[in-house]
Amino acid sequence: MGLHIYDTKELCGAAAAACGAKKINAAIAAQGYANIIVATGASQFEMLTALAKIDSIDWGKITMFHLDEYVGLPETHPASFRKYIKERFVASLPKPLKAAYYVNGSAPDPKKACDELGAIISKHPIDVAFIGIGENGHIAFNDPPADFMTETPYLVVDLDDVCRHQQLGEGWFPTVDDVPKQAISMSPRQIMKSKTIINTCPDKRKAHAMQITFEAEMGPQHPASIIRIHQDCETFCDMPAAADLPQYVKDLCAK
Repeated sequence: MGLHIYDTKELCGAAAAACGAKKINAAIAAQGYANIIVATGASQFEMLTALAKIDSIDWGKITMFHLDEYVGLPETHPASFRKYIKERFVASLPKPLKAAYYVNGSAPDPKKACDELGAIISKHPIDVAFIGIGENGHIAFNDPPADFMTETPYLVVDLDDVCRHQQLGEGWFPTVDDVPKQAISMSPRQIMKSKTIINTCPDKRKAHAMQITFEAEMGPQHPASIIRIHQDCETFCDMPAAADLPQYVKDLCAK
């Protein structure tokens, strides 16, 4: 797994976007199309802004999947990740995507929504997954202990207190009681099926999450640790996010 550390989150996001763009373009050159996963959250602001501006990408050949969404939250809510992706990313693209599949967290039957989206993604092997890591070390909304065994693409999951306080701290909700207690999330194994993973993780508040990812015992209690065994995973962070990583980890990843 590669680790790339930059002085600022803007440089971090730009580098992650450039790496992802290279992988997307390689997929299009090889097969005529690309399938991608896009994450949301404050950690992805700079990366998604930079990615949308890369003019070498033919977005009309790309199918996009959404990573996760709160259960019971309408798309009109300021914290909706469907709203986030459409307004902050899709609306900025120079041409429409080939297709976009969003997680419908406000569906009457969340389990059915998972099954329907799972059936679609199973027919679209993912070329590039753009992800981040939560403050508690989660990937997508797979809080500890994450389900590392299921092959189900999308799951209804419970959100732990650390995760819910992160959403409050990022300004998405007025109080922690307003943060939903469940979400629909892509499963760890589905994320790991991606040919390439681009993990963007800036900010000092993610320093502990970075330490978990690279140093903690690999297992469900440290969900992001699973990306260590991926064949093509690159992590991009800024100096504050790398603050708790020992030098030997930085040296190993630099080789």
